[in-house]
Amino acid sequence: MLAADADAERPLSARVAIAVVSWNTRADLERCLRALAPDVESGLASVHVVDNGSTDGSPKLVRTQFAWATLVEPGENIGYGRAVNLVAERTTTPWVAASNADVEPEPGALRTLLAAADARTGAVAPRLILPDGSTQHSVYGFPTIPLLLAFNGGLHRVVPGLGDRLLLEGRWDPSRPRTVPWALGAFLVVRRRAFDEVGGFDPAQWLYAEDVDLGWRLARAGWRTRYEPCARVRHAAGAAARQAFGERPYERWMAATYDWIERRYGRRRRMVAAALNLAGALLRRDGAWARVHRRALQRPAPQRRA
Repeated sequence: MLAADADAERPLSARVAIAVVSWNTRADLERCLRALAPDVESGLASVHVVDNGSTDGSPKLVRTQFAWATLVEPGENIGYGRAVNLVAERTTTPWVAASNADVEPEPGALRTLLAAADARTGAVAPRLILPDGSTQHSVYGFPTIPLLLAFNGGLHRVVPGLGDRLLLEGRWDPSRPRTVPWALGAFLVVRRRAFDEVGGFDPAQWLYAEDVDLGWRLARAGWRTRYEPCARVRHAAGAAARQAFGERPYERWMAATYDWIERRYGRRRRMVAAALNLAGALLRRDGAWARVHRRALQRPAPQRRA
């Protein structure tokens, strides 16, 4: 394993700069860094921990036990996308990886992701494995009106294979590698040239929906996002989000997605999307999600962050 002292030799020819974004998840961060160490030791990757103002000793952990990782401390919680952008600005590797602190790539996962990319691949996503061993739903279609009509109208229940093609939760085949519209940013490897071309993550998406926005801009620029299930990454799923938002982080995720729809498509599209989702939730008699979508119809226009 790597030396833990501050003078440990760093690889000079890393292909991937991994930006691990951390906020008060010290135990998860330790497991993440231990899982990433072999790729650093082999020279494949460099690791950069962006600590968003943790108070649980995470920075000290990096300095004392993982001195081979570069610690970046912006002094405040700057969000996920801006944290990854900081690492991209300070490195020159051919690939940049956005990483949660609550992930553990299995041996060989990073090499498998890189091997899955062709010349027009802008981003590659792994299979995310939840603590119970199941596969996390991690790839999605863009929230277009046809997709929302098909989903909320139940068309996927009567058209064979439609749920898999639309990447609907519970209906997709997670064992099949494919090109997808966008993938979760829990661990996402992005080609530097593509990342720079589209301007990296949009800092206006402080937390949540930064991944759909990046995938959307990559697609508009002609880059493909690839899903490679042979690359497996264990994911504790939302450790930091639960600290910030309690047990309802998905509601915050949905609200951020609606704000993104309005910023990119306009308020009318957001209202139509929320109305379709509300109708679908009512048809399914899902009162919890009906409340989420009803609030989206009532929310004022989102405010941009500086």
